[in-house]
Amino acid sequence: MSDILIVDDERDIRELVADILKDEGFETRLAANSDEALGALNQHPPALMILDIWLKDSRMDGIDILKQVKRNNPDVPVIIISGHGNIEIAVAAIKQGAYDFIEKPFNIDQLMVVVNRAMETSRLRRENSTLRRGGDRAADMLGHSLAFKRLRDSLDKVAKSNGRVMLAGEPGTGKEMAARYIHAHSPRASAPFVTVPCATIEPERMEEVLFGRESAERGIEPGLLEQAHGGVIYFDEVGDMPLGTQPKILRVLTEQQFVRAGGADRVRVDLRVISSTNRDLPGEIAAGRFRQELYDRLNVVPVAVPSLIERRDDIAVLGRHFIDHFHRTQGLAPRDLPDDTVAALQSMRWPGNIRQLRNVIERVLILAEGAGPIHPAELEPQGATPDNSDALSLGPQITAMALREAREMFEREYLVAQINRFGGNISRTAQFVGMERSALHRKLKSLGVVGGMRPEDELLMGK
Repeated sequence: MSDILIVDDERDIRELVADILKDEGFETRLAANSDEALGALNQHPPALMILDIWLKDSRMDGIDILKQVKRNNPDVPVIIISGHGNIEIAVAAIKQGAYDFIEKPFNIDQLMVVVNRAMETSRLRRENSTLRRGGDRAADMLGHSLAFKRLRDSLDKVAKSNGRVMLAGEPGTGKEMAARYIHAHSPRASAPFVTVPCATIEPERMEEVLFGRESAERGIEPGLLEQAHGGVIYFDEVGDMPLGTQPKILRVLTEQQFVRAGGADRVRVDLRVISSTNRDLPGEIAAGRFRQELYDRLNVVPVAVPSLIERRDDIAVLGRHFIDHFHRTQGLAPRDLPDDTVAALQSMRWPGNIRQLRNVIERVLILAEGAGPIHPAELEPQGATPDNSDALSLGPQITAMALREAREMFEREYLVAQINRFGGNISRTAQFVGMERSALHRKLKSLGVVGGMRPEDELLMGK
C-alpha cells in the first residue's frame, strides 16, 4: 500500500497532480468519478487519496466518497481539493475525517507539504498498529555464533529492567529487532511498542509527530509518545533527530510529561526508552550535532549489535530462515542452501549486513529458473563482493568505461541509495547531499533516475 489515488473529473488536473507526485517518487492511480474511485479502493486500498469535492457526471460527490472511505478504509488519509472551496466546506470535510483541504489553483509546494505529512502519518499509524498487535518478529532473532550468544545474553539481562538502552551497530544489523526482543521479553510485553524513525521524519514535523496536536477543528490527535504510554518508545537512528527537538525530548525523559502542539494541558506518560544509532555519537557531540545531556540520558545501558561479518557462522541459519520466510509469505519456491553456497556467502563482504543478506536471498528466489539448490554463481549478480580487500573493487565493467560514464554510474547509485535512505523524500535527500532541491531534480533527471520535470515545476523552481 504505497500508491496515491487521485480522483478528479478534470483530466488535466488528474494528470498534472500525478506528474508532480511521480517526480517526487510516488506511484499514482487515477479516477474520474465515484465508480472508478470506489473500484480502485476495492481492488487495492491506496496509501493516500486526493479527492476533488465536485465531480461532474458522478453518482457520488466528494463528501459522499469521503464518508464511505472513512467507513470502509479508515486508515486511508484523504486530502480534499476544490476549485469552489470555502471555509465551511473545508470544516465540513475535516469533520467527516479528511486529513486536510487544498483549494484550486493550488501551489505545488503546498501540495507536496500536505501530501508528505499525510503519507508520513499514514505510514507511522500502520507501522505502529502492526507492532501493537504483537507480531512475531522477535522470534526472528536467530543464530548460534559466539557474537550472537553474547548479544542475546545482554538483551535478556536488560529486558528484565526498566533502564534505557542504546543499541549501537552498523546499518542492517538488526537493531530494531533487538529492541523488539527486549520489549517482547520485558514486563511491558503486552503494552505498545512504538517506533520513531528519526531519519525519515521531516525536521519541522518531528515535534508534532512526537507530541501530537490539538485544535478546535480536529480535536486531539495523539502523538507517538502518547501512543506508547505504558510501553516502549523506540528512537530508531536517534543520531538523526533534529538538534532543536533534542532538548524537548530530554525534558520529556526527565519529567515524563509534555504539552501537545496547540494545547495547554500537560500530558503525563509512562515510557521505557530504547534508542539505536549507527553513528559515532561522541563524535557528533564534539561537532555540535548532538546534545551531551541527551546522550547521557539515553546511553544508560549501551549494547553493541554485531555486524554480519562478526556472525559469519550464522549466515547459514539466517539464509535458510529467509528462504522459508519468502516461501511462506510470497509463495516463492523453497530451495536448498548447500555447503558450497554457504561458504561463498561467508567469504563475501556484507556492508548492508543482515538486511543485505535478506535481499540477496529474496532476489535469488525471485530470479530462479528452477527449484534446485542455490548455486554460488547465482550470488554474483547480486552485488555482494569477496571479502579480500578494504579497497573499492573496480571490475571489468568499470575499468572499460570512460571517466564521465563511471562518474555518472556512481552518482546514480549514490543518489538512489540516499533517496531510499530517506524513504523517497526528495527534500531530505537534497539537504543531506548538500544540493538545492531544484538542482537535485535536474541531476536525477539527467541521470534518468526519475521522470522529467514539467514546465509548471520548472517555473516554480525558478528555472
